[in-house]
Amino acid sequence: MRRNSYSLGLLLIIASTIAWSTAGLFTRLLQTDLATTLVWRGVFGFLGIAAFTVLVEGRNGLMRFARLGRAGWIFAVISAFGMLTYIAALTHTSVAHVAIIYAAVPFVAAGLGWLVLRELPSRSAMLASLAALLGIVVMVGLGREGSAWGDFYAFLMTVSVASMMVFVRYAPEMPALQAAALSSLLSALVALPLSAPLSPQGLDWITLAGFGIVNSSLGLALFVLGSRRLPPVETALIGALDAPLAPLWVWLLMSETPVTATLLGGAIVFAAVITHILASQKQSPAKDIAGKT
Repeated sequence: MRRNSYSLGLLLIIASTIAWSTAGLFTRLLQTDLATTLVWRGVFGFLGIAAFTVLVEGRNGLMRFARLGRAGWIFAVISAFGMLTYIAALTHTSVAHVAIIYAAVPFVAAGLGWLVLRELPSRSAMLASLAALLGIVVMVGLGREGSAWGDFYAFLMTVSVASMMVFVRYAPEMPALQAAALSSLLSALVALPLSAPLSPQGLDWITLAGFGIVNSSLGLALFVLGSRRLPPVETALIGALDAPLAPLWVWLLMSETPVTATLLGGAIVFAAVITHILASQKQSPAKDIAGKT
């Protein structure tokens, strides 16, 4: 039973990462400003998760929005805060700095997982996380641009994402899909004062809808369902696949050939994650999943 739950968790988080990795592609296709993009991404994301909730839980899923409780609101606020600090980080420091700092999320998740859940990460997961971090360094370089404030925002974003991974397992009774929907709506409200919500034109509306439904609603919904079944460090490790997948979609759909460093670093990240997944399948469920002392 535990093995089945673990395997399902792997599939859900992999699918979530694939959905989240499309952010760069959608951003490249849009002509709208960042704030307006975030508003409609959040709105369409909220509608998408609400529809997914009805599909999975039926009419009772809508009723559970009224029973979010403290845990649901905490998760929604953490998620929205992560989006806010992500935007601030990209505004004040280089993309390379953000990528490198975010690549530390497995180690932050491992520390929080031990402090809150008393889950000890496996040696395989930590070694694979280190290898993935090195792969991302190869991909983006260390970058010289940036600022202390920008790096600080990137660190806050990293802690927020790691906290989401831990909190989903800490509060399994939380209406996870409903909390995820609320977080999308909150991120839209945060960006609304800086946006021009009626400025999108033509195909931008279709792209914004796809951005919200595929990247936000599908990615976040699968994330909260999968995070319940995996230790936080493993959720974070699989999430590292976002780095090599993002340029892959741009290459396939926009014919932008990635540079050698991107290909080499991406191969290292893929190898690290796949090696860990194969190794974890050979371990006992009790050791690899429960992991609690």
